[in-house]
Amino acid sequence: MVEAASIAPGGSLIYDRRWAITDRQGRFINGKKYPQIQRIRAQFDLETETVELTAPGQPTTQFQISTDNTAFTDCLSSYLGFATQLIENTEIGFPDDTKSPGPTIISTATLESIASWYPDLDVAEVRRRLRTNIELDELSAFEEDQLFDQASFQLGQVTMLGINPCQRCVVPTRDSFTGVPDHQFQKVFSDRRLATLPAWTKLSLFNHFYRAAVNTKIPVTEVGKLLQPGDILKD
Repeated sequence: MVEAASIAPGGSLIYDRRWAITDRQGRFINGKKYPQIQRIRAQFDLETETVELTAPGQPTTQFQISTDNTAFTDCLSSYLGFATQLIENTEIGFPDDTKSPGPTIISTATLESIASWYPDLDVAEVRRRLRTNIELDELSAFEEDQLFDQASFQLGQVTMLGINPCQRCVVPTRDSFTGVPDHQFQKVFSDRRLATLPAWTKLSLFNHFYRAAVNTKIPVTEVGKLLQPGDILKD
């Protein structure tokens, strides 16, 4: 958890996915394509823009990523077995969906509900797998789905648009520490999501039910405003 997050010029959170790893041909290196990425552990200090990186078979090392990119990528290249490079975008970062680059939103109750679908998972593991930016504790399970139908809503001082339910990728199907897949995860998720879908949900936004959390877009008028713990959701 961070103490506060400001809105970047492109409508994302200012440090959200600001950096990305690619190969020398510019193709993204991430957990979707490379399960071994999930075995890497990193601790960030945003004030100094340093990261402490721990990867299997590699010494734990701290880098200042704004100036020490070569050492950082050398460590990753050694672990992955091929050359990598680090790229940066301070305007918008590298969101999966550039049409809705705002923070993803989910409720604590939704995470608890999803965890109940899997006897071997707890809420902390589901939280790590879904990697949602903002977690709201005042909503009931899947109540955040209501945000899709609103022209806009306000969280603290920031106005947002709810775009659609977030389509999940392969990453949540894997153990967040080892990358080992659960081949039944997606089917269980889709079946239970459909079975527990609130009656008021806008079905036209669900071409399938492997979706959870809200994708958002933030108007340019909100750039520089802060989101912080304790912010209240308002219609």
